[in-house]
Amino acid sequence: MPTRSKERPQETRVPVASLERQGVRPAGDVHWNLIAPELVKHAMRRGEGELAEMGPFVAVTAPHTGRSPNDKFVVREPTTEADVDWGKVNHPMSPEHFDRLLADVRAYLGKPSELFIQDLYCGADPSLRLSVRYVSPNAWHSMFVRNMFIRPQPAELAGFDPNFSVLHAPEFEASPDKHGTRTSTFIVLNLAKRMVLIGGTRYAGELKKAMFTVMNYMLPKQNVLSMHCSANTGKGGDTALFFGLSGTGKTTLSADPERSLIGDDEHGWSEEGIFNFEGGCYAKAINLSKESEPDIYQTTQMFGTILENVVLDPITKAVKFEDQSITENTRASYPLHYIRNHVPNGRGGHPQNIIFLTADAFGVLPPMSRLSPEQAMYYFLSGYTAKVAGTERGVTEPQATFSACFGAVFLVWHPPSMRSCSGRCCAGTRRVSGW
Repeated sequence: MPTRSKERPQETRVPVASLERQGVRPAGDVHWNLIAPELVKHAMRRGEGELAEMGPFVAVTAPHTGRSPNDKFVVREPTTEADVDWGKVNHPMSPEHFDRLLADVRAYLGKPSELFIQDLYCGADPSLRLSVRYVSPNAWHSMFVRNMFIRPQPAELAGFDPNFSVLHAPEFEASPDKHGTRTSTFIVLNLAKRMVLIGGTRYAGELKKAMFTVMNYMLPKQNVLSMHCSANTGKGGDTALFFGLSGTGKTTLSADPERSLIGDDEHGWSEEGIFNFEGGCYAKAINLSKESEPDIYQTTQMFGTILENVVLDPITKAVKFEDQSITENTRASYPLHYIRNHVPNGRGGHPQNIIFLTADAFGVLPPMSRLSPEQAMYYFLSGYTAKVAGTERGVTEPQATFSACFGAVFLVWHPPSMRSCSGRCCAGTRRVSGW
């Protein structure tokens, strides 16, 4: 039987559900699929953050204010071992270490007085999406994933059948000797068990990027290209893609008031066209202003938006967007429909224009280039670009890098093995640009 909230039983959105499949035995109240006002209420009651002027919820995730790519692991087991590009990006973890870590994470999640569950879809194409159950002890993290992924209709929740689970243990610290981790922080994907474990960090971006990594593994098996890009469409239905690493301008350029936003970060390209993985946006907020980015700025004045690691004026509670004393990697998480011009179903046609946002840190390339299909294929797989300060731990200034497919840190397959899918980046497009 599900555990219901003693405080407000009507908050339980799932009449028949349990955490049996996730192996979690909660000792306290379990809140199922709460909506934003309820989650904000619980987050404030629990002291997880504060409200800014106009109503956004503000959380601080220090000391982790960016992703920890060196602490991401993939379980090395027989059914998926041959598929994974092992090495600097995909660090192997043994099944034995994973089982020990899983047992301890389950025990950790069984102790809090409350758990917050969100059942969500990853993928706007119903034939290709994953059904994901997030389990977290924090209300604001639950609101974050509710912002970022696709929210099922209420009628769908009663029969929701998750085919992936994410267990979130932000305050639990792993033991490298016991669990096979590098540090106390961990992001572990078990593709065979369809499970992700995240702990030792409060940075919310790990919750979304872990599922992007999962999609990067699952979709190429179905001849679908998984892409680290934003997408929008014009009034005539012309779709454009903007590839780039985090912080290079994908969100800003795709939020064009003259075009409709499909999504700002993660998409698939199938035989039917483009589809967003997410139901929200995760925009960098440093130096954000109403004049330079009016649509994104407007979302930061709305209830339900989460502002991560921003600094507030102590008197007025106004956001000091220019203040980077916590981190340069300040973020805003908001549902897609907070952008006025958005595509409700998160889907678009085959793109006519593709732009590579190089973020060239050393001025090696011209400001703009028009590439042939062959050049575009080579550049997509080699991915000369730069890491932007703050998006990863330890990156304090732009660093030149080669990031295959403009998302190497999220890839599971070896990039050349994705050639049959990446050929879509040339076929049928009018223009392929590197910027």
